[in-house]
Amino acid sequence: MALIVVVGATRGLGASVTKQYAEKGDNSVYGTTRSSEGPKDFSADVKWLTDIDLMQPNVGEKLADLLDLYRPIDTLIITAGYFATEDFTVDEGPDWEKEQRMYTTSSIAPVFIVHQLVHKGLLRKGSKVVLVSSESGSIALRHPKEGGGNYAHHASKAALNMVGKLLSLDLQDQGIIVSIVHPGFMRTEMTKGVGFDKFWDEGGAVTPDEAAKSLVEWTDKLDTSKTGQYWAPRGPGDIGTAEVVLGKNLATPLQLPW
Repeated sequence: MALIVVVGATRGLGASVTKQYAEKGDNSVYGTTRSSEGPKDFSADVKWLTDIDLMQPNVGEKLADLLDLYRPIDTLIITAGYFATEDFTVDEGPDWEKEQRMYTTSSIAPVFIVHQLVHKGLLRKGSKVVLVSSESGSIALRHPKEGGGNYAHHASKAALNMVGKLLSLDLQDQGIIVSIVHPGFMRTEMTKGVGFDKFWDEGGAVTPDEAAKSLVEWTDKLDTSKTGQYWAPRGPGDIGTAEVVLGKNLATPLQLPW
């Protein structure tokens, strides 16, 4: 029975991934929540790790302490995120606190989580770490077609990509796999909340359940040959600049440029 831990498990992609792993029946599934208790609309098979807040400097230690009673983790998926839009206008320009939250959630907290779990022996040879990034973190895919703006969201994902690459180098001798993934453009409350629902149809957005299915399949097949790499398991279909930057007839899954 595989031990699965999903960080950011209460909504969107994280909720769907958690539910799909629990439905398999041969997994022991743990999900994190910032609340003091887990949500009620999940299977009783999901065990909740409460009061896990990625904005807190002790998040890694707290998660490791909560998991210390159990055996090592087979798969860790970090999918927690925060998105606030910004542009270069006076009214919608960058917000200091929102930028800090995006960087901390996306690219700082994951380092502390993985560091603590490795040093507590909860991630070891054969363990898989999946960092849910975004195609927006690819510098190569930024193009005049989609313009600028959203500085912290895009840059925090680029920082997460670097974190994933560096972690893969640090952990390769221990046999721990690190995968950086663009899960797809999704029809979630997060994308709707920033007004991106107007792009859902044109951009090929999928439901969290559809994206989770692809992510779970990708994760289950992961091996050391893909550690430290940046992939879109669902291919280029929802990446608006893929064709103009990378050309036509692109593969699925698609390895993304940094």
